[in-house]
Amino acid sequence: MNWNNLTAENQLEEIKSKSVDVPQLIFKHSTRCATSSMAKSRLERAVAPGNIEFYYLDLLKYRNISNKIENDFMVHHESPQVLLIRNGECIYDESHNGISMDEIIQQLS
Repeated sequence: MNWNNLTAENQLEEIKSKSVDVPQLIFKHSTRCATSSMAKSRLERAVAPGNIEFYYLDLLKYRNISNKIENDFMVHHESPQVLLIRNGECIYDESHNGISMDEIIQQLS
């Protein structure tokens, strides 16, 4: 798994723009949460498709970015949470134990 660190609000515009050609996935992670660590580990152990770019957001350091994600993509904040972005819009989001690579791959179909 090759994570791109999401550390600046202006990266969200890049993600939206790039999602026209390549689906983008944002993983919102709380480093203090066992469920979040489990979800991250599950994603990292799975075979990641080559046609998605993966972004990692540390919620404790960058809560402001999470707030902007909530506003930009009209998705209620959860932690942990994944958002799949295609054509500039969130086409799928899931949280907690519902996060799985198989489901993410299925959403790409």
